[in-house]
Amino acid sequence: MVGGGQLARMTHEAGIPLGIDFRLLSDTPQDSAALVVRDPVIGDYRDFDTLRDFASKCDVITFDHEHVPLEHLRALRAEGVVIRPGPDALEHARDKGVMRARLSALGVPCPRHRIVADPADVARFAAEIAGGSAAHPAGEVGANTAGKRGDPGDLAVPVILKTVRGGYDGKGVWVVRTAEEAREPFRAGVPVLAEEKVPFVRELAANVVRSPHGQAVAYPVVESVQVDGVCDTVIAPAPELPEERALDAQALALRIAAELDVVGHLAVELFETADGRVLVNELAMRPHNSGHWSREGAVTSQFANHLRAVLDLPLGDPRPRAPWTVMANVLGGDYPDMYRGYLHCMARDPGLCVSMYGKEVKPGRKVGHVTAYGSDLAEVRERARHAADYLRGTITE
Repeated sequence: MVGGGQLARMTHEAGIPLGIDFRLLSDTPQDSAALVVRDPVIGDYRDFDTLRDFASKCDVITFDHEHVPLEHLRALRAEGVVIRPGPDALEHARDKGVMRARLSALGVPCPRHRIVADPADVARFAAEIAGGSAAHPAGEVGANTAGKRGDPGDLAVPVILKTVRGGYDGKGVWVVRTAEEAREPFRAGVPVLAEEKVPFVRELAANVVRSPHGQAVAYPVVESVQVDGVCDTVIAPAPELPEERALDAQALALRIAAELDVVGHLAVELFETADGRVLVNELAMRPHNSGHWSREGAVTSQFANHLRAVLDLPLGDPRPRAPWTVMANVLGGDYPDMYRGYLHCMARDPGLCVSMYGKEVKPGRKVGHVTAYGSDLAEVRERARHAADYLRGTITE
């Protein structure tokens, strides 16, 4: 696995019962997975020779992030290296512009969008969105009209701007209302994607896993609660989601996985709108935060099924073990001694599952998560939320 974060750490753990010889290419010895994997290779995944040497000692390569240069992966594939998911699929998770164009061509419902050239182009896009009807089909709006520069002032409607590459956990994403606010994204020096600000009622995620020979499984659609652009809580299954809508979301994710030839885990992040539509927001082709609940809450976790898929083993059962599972992320705060927090949390709730990533505690950084499951949603949610807040130091009793 290329990348030494917590996703690699938990994927490695899932491979231990299967006797998998798990090799790791990590940026530093202090990375989450490098602390627990035997003999990690420390090196720069952006360096082709480093990547090539690492791949030469592996049967198959997979990833815990989308940032490996695609030209390196295509060169390795041409040399016979097995890469799952492949670079052609990964391009849709690595580049939001490519992803939006492909999904729109497939007729997949997405927010209206366009690659924009400058703040004036953002203003024109906002005007087009404001002038469109609610029945306007999701997809690409207008054309890029670079060259007509100026200061458009206030935008007709707020717009979401995203750098097409490199963003995560709210980074590389801006909500802009004026031309002045729209200037910041262009300073990154990469193309900028403008999207309509969708009036959604909540965010959902459909997680699926697909093997090389086309076997696929779908986990229950979950509700993902975001705070300041960072996943805070995941509820499985999504409460009060009509069965037909849940099945449609699962079918959509399975279709995307097949159309893009994804091998491994695919997370499809979704907006649910007030009028009952579901729009695709983002794709991730690796284990994903919205699937962490499955580590204890499903018969087969996303991590185990990702490994099974990339190794072309039969996939495991994705069904939940209990009616409700809630995962809450533990973010770093001003209380660095997480270990002492265990005494309170474990004594208060013996059924709580605590997963810490071995990271240095920094304010706002994901350093772990907690999972609770049971038959009463309100109780399960309170258990998970209390533990996450106590470990962070937000509450003290």
